[in-house]
Amino acid sequence: MRSSRGGLRRAVRIALFAILIFILLPYVLTPLYLVVRPVSTPMLWRYLTAQPVTRIYRPLGDIAPVLPRTVIASEDARFCPHHGVDWRGLRDLLNEAEDFDDLRGGSTITQQTAKNLFLWSGRSYVRKALELPLSLWMDLVLGKRRIMEIYLNIAEWGPNGQFGAEAGSRRAFNKPASDLTAHQAALMAAMLPNPRKRDARMPGPAVRRLAGIYQRRANTAGLADCLKRGRF
Repeated sequence: MRSSRGGLRRAVRIALFAILIFILLPYVLTPLYLVVRPVSTPMLWRYLTAQPVTRIYRPLGDIAPVLPRTVIASEDARFCPHHGVDWRGLRDLLNEAEDFDDLRGGSTITQQTAKNLFLWSGRSYVRKALELPLSLWMDLVLGKRRIMEIYLNIAEWGPNGQFGAEAGSRRAFNKPASDLTAHQAALMAAMLPNPRKRDARMPGPAVRRLAGIYQRRANTAGLADCLKRGRF
């Protein structure tokens, strides 16, 4: 009996230690991503399962400025003023949401980056609870420009393992991300929620409609101050 209880206690301690490592590891890795080019958990999964992955990392300065501007307009209009979590937007969403499914549109670009780098997809209160403090930490450590650069290089922009703006632009328009036009950037932004069903290369009516909305939004704003070189 004592041996059985001792084994159970050891198993519990090991499990708790593993959970602690899982929670703390992203906080340790985040400062490394100031200089290291990270891969996302979806990319890792495709590597492990022998599925194709296409990504050519591009610094933010080598991506057409219209793309981050349009992504902000479509995904996270308050990207510059918030600190990783848009508490005002989240509060409004909570007041309007009827169930957890309605909260899926409340993630900032920083939260999406945290999820793609360290967590998992799907709707989960546990994931959200891990995501919020991690997003605040990433905003503090990495700054806006680096977060946007990482996001644009790990976002999925194609149905067959095309990750990052460069791979997405070459697939959709046969051109580098540095040469994207405003309309092409809007089509790519319209793909982001579901790149397996939305295609910038052959956009359907819904994608074209969204792209028009995002292009108009982006045209009303210049390059966000927080993305200018040397600004955080």
